[in-house]
Amino acid sequence: MQIKSGRAGNKDARKMIECSEAIAEATALCKPAVVATYPITPQTHIVEMLAKMHSEGRVNSEIINVESEHSAMSACIGAEACGVRTFTASSSQGIALMSEMLFIASGMRLPIVMAVANRALSAPINIWNDHSDTMAQRDAGWLQFYCENAQEAYDSIIQAYKISEQKDIMLPSMVCVDGFTLSHLWEPVKMLSQADVDSFLPVYNPLYKLDSEIPVTMGALAYPNTYMHFKKQQQDAMLNAVEVIKKTNLEFGKRFSRIYGNGMIETYKIEDAKEAIVAMGSVCSTARIVIDRLRQKGRKIGLIKIRAFRPFPNEELKKIAGKIEKIAVIDRAISLGNSGPLFIEIKATLPKSHINNFIVGLGGRDISENIIESIVKKIGQKQEIEWVF
Repeated sequence: MQIKSGRAGNKDARKMIECSEAIAEATALCKPAVVATYPITPQTHIVEMLAKMHSEGRVNSEIINVESEHSAMSACIGAEACGVRTFTASSSQGIALMSEMLFIASGMRLPIVMAVANRALSAPINIWNDHSDTMAQRDAGWLQFYCENAQEAYDSIIQAYKISEQKDIMLPSMVCVDGFTLSHLWEPVKMLSQADVDSFLPVYNPLYKLDSEIPVTMGALAYPNTYMHFKKQQQDAMLNAVEVIKKTNLEFGKRFSRIYGNGMIETYKIEDAKEAIVAMGSVCSTARIVIDRLRQKGRKIGLIKIRAFRPFPNEELKKIAGKIEKIAVIDRAISLGNSGPLFIEIKATLPKSHINNFIVGLGGRDISENIIESIVKKIGQKQEIEWVF
């Protein structure tokens, strides 16, 4: 949800637009030199729109049409290593196919930005939404942002470049939107001008790059006495990203009058809440409606929306969850043999809290207001993990 703060940026430029097109428009404003494209449902509209904008002369990026998602990420890695800003988009099996290269991109400290239209993983084959694709890559070393609506997706693309390219971060980012549910949804979006984005996002100036005049080696073999140091540096960068995300979110809010909580999490009616729903993505909008209805009946319940899943907002959750007696964590993925991935993180962060995990919406199953209400009725029950159909 957008909270008015500071000076509006081109505030009258509202456009009814599909979320995928909004992502493409935001990407174009960030001026990536290379866009690697491979279509996969439901993200295809993103790269289609960028290709259309390129054909119309609105985008000067080099569009590379590759033969697979593995190649798309490889192309981004190669281009980014040469010192230019890059972009790609993918979903589901595409994310799984490029998994090898996701770890290489982060390990080489390349600030690639990728839009993800979240989609269930096979088998069985399913083209609809859940979070299993990106949850499977939660340890790949990428920052992960989950968006509630098209406006947040538009803004998060721009923020992601600024965050990833900070010299003490230099890690890639995923900007995630729920496939079909959000990727194909048309909403009014406040658009920024090129001047707006240029004033917010600096020209990319890499720390190092492949240059024949100043030769460097990238992706070299690391022996046991050095490999662990590389991983520690990645972890330090990921932890540094917490404050950078907050600072970037605040700066964006002051410039353009849109801010997303503190950048890491966003709360709704949590000040006096005794109970809370924790969720990510578009389901948060449904949760807000249910919370309003329950509040009218006297129930003190609120929402904690996880915007940044990586780095995980441990300290932010600890600060606000101490007074909350019962928590319901909504997961749109399952760590088979355990529980929902979000629940695992919340439980580790708040070990003394009474937390219930609800597995919902897998494979695009609708999460209605009635489903959310049924979850709220079960907050505090003895059964820790429950599948809600």
